[in-house]
Order: sequence, then C-alpha cells, then structure tokens
Amino acid sequence: MEEKKPLIILTGPTAAGKTETSIGLAKAIHGEIISADSIQVYRYMDIGSAKITKEEMQGIPHYLVDKLYPDEEFNVVIFQRMAREAINQIYQNGHIPIIVGGTGFYIQSILYGIDFDETEADPEFRSKMEHFAKQHGVQTLHDSLALVDKKAADAIHPNNIRRVIRALEYYNQTGQKISDHNEMQRKKESMYQSVYFVLNREREILYQRINKRVDHMLELGLVEEVRHLLDMGYQRNLTSMQGLGYKEIASYLEGEISFQEAVTTIKQESRHFAKRQITWFKREKDVEWISMGQYSNTQEIIAQLMDKLYQKGIIKYV
Repeated sequence: MEEKKPLIILTGPTAAGKTETSIGLAKAIHGEIISADSIQVYRYMDIGSAKITKEEMQGIPHYLVDKLYPDEEFNVVIFQRMAREAINQIYQNGHIPIIVGGTGFYIQSILYGIDFDETEADPEFRSKMEHFAKQHGVQTLHDSLALVDKKAADAIHPNNIRRVIRALEYYNQTGQKISDHNEMQRKKESMYQSVYFVLNREREILYQRINKRVDHMLELGLVEEVRHLLDMGYQRNLTSMQGLGYKEIASYLEGEISFQEAVTTIKQESRHFAKRQITWFKREKDVEWISMGQYSNTQEIIAQLMDKLYQKGIIKYV
C-alpha cells in the first residue's frame, strides 16, 4: 500500500490569525501555502478579502491567490481541481502543502476527495430558482431550503444564493438531502497523512478583532476598491461581489443604505460568519484546536504546531 503524503490544514474563523501563523509555520517546515478562500482567488479584490500582500508572504509561495477575474466562475469543484494541481506541484518541489483559509467545505473537498460528479447541473431549475429569489427575496429561497434540508440551510448563508440553489437542485434531482450526502462523504478516510489545525480565540476577543479588521479595511480604502470594481463593469450580481464587505459597500455606493448602515452590517455579518465557521469545524473529525489566547506570541504558537506535527509523524526533528 502506497504511503500517504503529508498535508497540513490551518484554518479557523475570520480574524483568528491564520495569515501570520501560516507564514511562520511554512518558514519553519519548508511548506508552501494553498489558499482555501472563495474571494482571495480573485484579482482586484484585495482589501475586502484581507488578501495577503507580497511583503507579508515573505517569499513563501502561495497558490490560488489572484488567479481569476471577478466575473469568472469559482466554486468547490473548480477549487478542488486547482488545489490538487497545486498540491502535486508542491510535492514535486519537495515541500509540504499547507492549506490555509476559512472555507470548510473547500478544505473537506480536498481532505476526503469528495465526489461532486454524481448529479448533472440543471440550468432550467437553477434559472427558475434565481428568478424566484429575485421575485421573493433570498431569505424566502433560503426558507424553502430549510423546509427540505434544515442542516444544509443552517450551514449556508441566505446570501450565498449559488449554494442554496445547489442544495435545492440536489434535493430536486435525487430526493435526498445534500447535507446527508456531505455527511457520508465526510466519513471517508483522508487521502493524506494530514493534521487539521483550527485556530480559535475567545468569542469576545474574536469579535473585537473582527470589528477592528473592518475598520482597518475601510482605512485602507475598501470603498474605493468596490467603486473601482463597479467602474470596471463587475456587476453586483456576480458571485465574487457577494463576498462580505463588497455587497454592503456596493449597496452604499448605489444609495440604498447609508455608510454607517453598511459598516454596521459588515461587522455584524462577519461575526455571524465566524460563528458559522466555528460550528462547521466543530463537526469535523480529528481536529486539533489551538486556543490562540494561551500563547504570548506567534513563535509560541508555531512551537506548539511543530510539536503536534512531530507527534503525528509529519515532520522529524533533527
């Protein structure tokens, strides 16, 4: 039997401290980083996605960052294909791949090799659901999912129309819940010798960090970034423009809400998002939780991660 290759997952809720920790870990173990983020893959979407800068990378190769234009499609199937290519490249480089990001479903797709080809897309059904959402609102569409698959509805934000429709489409085609399907896929054994780290903080601290991060994004020019995207012709209905921060600022720029309402909503939705992320990670198996508040600096956190990687046989101390 072929020996499993190493793979490190470094995830956690938004604003937990993944970026700085991932760079420290990659430098310590000769790792290369694959972004598991649904917005950082897009060009021109830097501030609102908290995209890592070239300086912050400190020479560590990053994959799936700035790869697509905002009007190009990106979903879990595309992510899975691109991430697998990146993983193979990193192995060829003689290094260890580290998947970093907060999109749990993307991570799961790689870790367990989830098969997404069981049902064909139904453009007619999707178009019908999109029309329904425009007529009755995204919340009503989400409510209809909750009636047939509450677990899926709990895991998917109402604004993520694409995933809501996909879950409804799956139920319409198979009569089965997509949450049950995903649960079965999750029970698969990992294809890799992996360690799944979840960085977390006390809720109050995390929420304070989220609020500060949003304020910092605005100082850096989030409003100007969204205005530039709109000026370039990237319309508000694009999947990329549904990202947290982008849709609220777009609403402000279109005169639908005030600036203060936009800021308040971004902060509130970001906190809700973090809460859903934590709920997702709690459902995952064999997860190593890292409580960031227990450590006084990043070096201590890296030492703890290294120790766990050593115990799992991913790295060897010389």
